[in-house]
Amino acid sequence: MEHRKAPDFKWWQIGVLSYQSLGIIYGDLGTSPLYVFSTVTLPDPGEEDFLGILSLILWTLTLIGLLKYTFVVLHADDHGEGGTFALYSLLRQHVNFSGSMPMPVTRLASDINLKFHSKKKKLPSKMREFLERSTTAQSVITYVVLIATSMVMGDGALTPAISVLSAVQGIQSRSPKITQDHVVILSVIILIILFLFENYGTSKVSFAFSPIMLLWFAFVSLIGLYNIIKYYPPVLKAVSPLHIITFFARNKRKAWEQLGAIVLCITGAEAMFADLGHFNKSSIQMGFSAVVYPSMILAYSGQAAFLIKNPSKLSTTFYSSTPEPLFWPMFIIATLSAIVASQALISASFSIIRQSIALGCFPRVTMKHTSEKYEGQVYSPEVNYFLMITCIVITYGFKGGPQIGQAFGTVVIWVMLFTTTLMTVVMVVIWQTNIIAVGLFFAVFFCIEGIYMTSLLNKVLQGGWVPFANTAFFLAITMSWTYGRRKKNEYDAANLVGKQEFIKIVTGSSQVPGICIFCTDLMNGIPPIVRHYVKHTGSIREVMVFVTVRILPVRSVLPEERLLVDKLDHVGVYRCILQYGYMDNHNMDDDDFVVLVVASLKQIADNDEILLLDSAFTNGTSFVIGRTILKMSITRNCFKRFVINNLYRFLQKNFRSNMSSLRIAPGKTLQVGMHYEI
Repeated sequence: MEHRKAPDFKWWQIGVLSYQSLGIIYGDLGTSPLYVFSTVTLPDPGEEDFLGILSLILWTLTLIGLLKYTFVVLHADDHGEGGTFALYSLLRQHVNFSGSMPMPVTRLASDINLKFHSKKKKLPSKMREFLERSTTAQSVITYVVLIATSMVMGDGALTPAISVLSAVQGIQSRSPKITQDHVVILSVIILIILFLFENYGTSKVSFAFSPIMLLWFAFVSLIGLYNIIKYYPPVLKAVSPLHIITFFARNKRKAWEQLGAIVLCITGAEAMFADLGHFNKSSIQMGFSAVVYPSMILAYSGQAAFLIKNPSKLSTTFYSSTPEPLFWPMFIIATLSAIVASQALISASFSIIRQSIALGCFPRVTMKHTSEKYEGQVYSPEVNYFLMITCIVITYGFKGGPQIGQAFGTVVIWVMLFTTTLMTVVMVVIWQTNIIAVGLFFAVFFCIEGIYMTSLLNKVLQGGWVPFANTAFFLAITMSWTYGRRKKNEYDAANLVGKQEFIKIVTGSSQVPGICIFCTDLMNGIPPIVRHYVKHTGSIREVMVFVTVRILPVRSVLPEERLLVDKLDHVGVYRCILQYGYMDNHNMDDDDFVVLVVASLKQIADNDEILLLDSAFTNGTSFVIGRTILKMSITRNCFKRFVINNLYRFLQKNFRSNMSSLRIAPGKTLQVGMHYEI
């Protein structure tokens, strides 16, 4: 299976994309100075404490942000697309996942060329051989991906809440009459406006937001430099990791507990990878290395220099360290930048949901393309409004307390741990990197992120439970949908219409002029829907085409590979596989689709069949879509019954079907209801 070649960008296009990325990707990472130091809770901190905290921040930004994500993880794109599902897609292209969501393969001759394995070496790696043998390992990787993506989607609700609340809270220092309730109400209003603005698309949003973020990075850099010069010029000696050792020696357990606050400096790094499809690798690397990273170093260093001389201002670090004449300009810029920060994870959530749907892991929701130039830029109204409601509930529930920071940090570090694990597998199986380098990568980053994670687990009861609740919600949808689809396909495969039965159905039914397209999930054989359809109509069309939509674990499918067609055992009966990559635009008019199918069938038909196809085409086309109701037997496990009879049925009734990408006129559609007891 070939891939569509990623477009080559000129230097000025990379520069424009890099500028746009500031308004979409780096809002979250860039606005973390609003709340990192103020989330720290040390009793009577001194100079060595602030130097130790700054040293931890500098090394975390350098190792995780610059080294891990910018120079390693971004290279693991799937033809320009990023995120945990892109890593999973890469693995599925090189490893035949037979046990967990296997790649659906047909008996068509064209599928002989469907390759899974790396072309780098002729001999398969031992890791790949192990993964192809072990269905347990395949399931573990699949569940890790599903959990990680569920966490990122949950993060889409936490990021706007903490960013906007942290920015707006600064207004309380201006008047004692302004209470926390006023801050919460103002934050909710801002968040509602933000989510309502999402339907304009990434490109328009980023052009509006990028100037704000450029201004933000300029201001925090200059204020940071001012604070360094004014309060403590040698503050950058914190680059020495010896200050980290001193910090832990002085504070022991209390120092370990502060890691949950310090990790907030790297929030948003995952968005660099997840939002890769909205931009490109070079533009994201340029934006981080040239603008974001140096700005964050100056901002945090300036705050540490200020706190060394003003330790009592720890809880209000950001606005207290801002020079008085710049308070109101900085308040406005900070509030606008917090809105931008929210955009990063919202955009990532849209991309992740789209990839999840394409790989069959999530029910189909509305996906609108917001850019004709960049196909990865999408918007989902259902996802957008769900995130908006969740975000408002979190904002009102936490009311800006320190617990929201604990909740935010928990989801960030878990996603990073999952990315490190998946990247290690990719490096071994696909890149076939030297095993020493792989071991070093895994050991360094898993240890760093693991230590941060242990600190955050201590905060589960103090707000850290929220991301787990969000994750559980999305995971319940994902797992219920995946399990229900698998059971439905198993039932279809076990109840196929046999060859002799099908011939009897065709010869025993009256034939009507025209084409009938049966929409089915089955790749091979005659689906049970035919038996049910003929039983109730007593007739069939002179041409029948069984159409299945197949999503390949590739970014995009070439136009000439869009359709796979083949003849079945009876004249006028055909099989058609409609293929998409997970980032392809699936929308197609029914008339265009029929024309494409007939043209493809003519290429494999003889003269008599071509005449039959032309005649049938002029007599019109009807689409038969099965409406399957699964019911699990009372003898089965009660939990599985609940999943199928309640959760899966609810999702099936309230979300769109796989064939919804074909814009079929209602007058051409016949829905056939079927009841499956499993």
